[in-house]
Amino acid sequence: MRQIMTNELLLIVSVIFIFGSVPLAFKFFGKTGLYCMSVVATILANIEVSILVNAFGMEQTLGNVLFAVTFLVTDILSECEGKKAANKAVTLGIFATLFYLAISQSWGLFIPSENDIVQGHFKVIFSAAPRIVIASLVSYAISQFFDVWLYHKWWAFTSKHFADKRRFLWLRNNGSTLISQIVNTISFNLCAFAGVYNTGTLISIVVSSYLIYVVTSLLDTPVVYIARRIHEKKVKKSA
Repeated sequence: MRQIMTNELLLIVSVIFIFGSVPLAFKFFGKTGLYCMSVVATILANIEVSILVNAFGMEQTLGNVLFAVTFLVTDILSECEGKKAANKAVTLGIFATLFYLAISQSWGLFIPSENDIVQGHFKVIFSAAPRIVIASLVSYAISQFFDVWLYHKWWAFTSKHFADKRRFLWLRNNGSTLISQIVNTISFNLCAFAGVYNTGTLISIVVSSYLIYVVTSLLDTPVVYIARRIHEKKVKKSA
């Protein structure tokens, strides 16, 4: 029980820290800061997703919060910088994933010194990397480009029917992310873990992952509003 409560507390702290870092990166570094957040989150999520834990009564892999923040980044870029900037973040994430895959696999090719004590552990950690990263790459590319496309479709719909481009930010944010996360969750977990875990565990991971994405999607909406406010202040100040 104590271990589970520790996991829950760590997940809550992770959400606060990771999501809180996004508007700070945007405030101080602009869209470049968001690009960096997307790349770092993508790489770290591919490492963290190998860890299986119990929290909030569910068996789940880690990495969900880091994956979720990449959707937050593209939503902020879509809202403040446009569709082209959001798609650029996705492209950078794909490049970072391929770079990580190549580098992580090269580590195991080196002949270690007789005094080396870590390469064996590295091989254990990164032996599953190709399958996980390829699954991540495919699901990431499909769901992220779909998310950006759907975000702007929602935006066009609300702008047309309500004649106000600023309204309904919460709808385009959640309407795009919640739907695209269904695609992301199912495609990634089936590609990465089918045959690795039994059917019950796999279903539990899919359900828990999507539930986490539902929560993080709802929680990230205030962050998008904050980021838009930061952007508008910068535009007003530079005018």
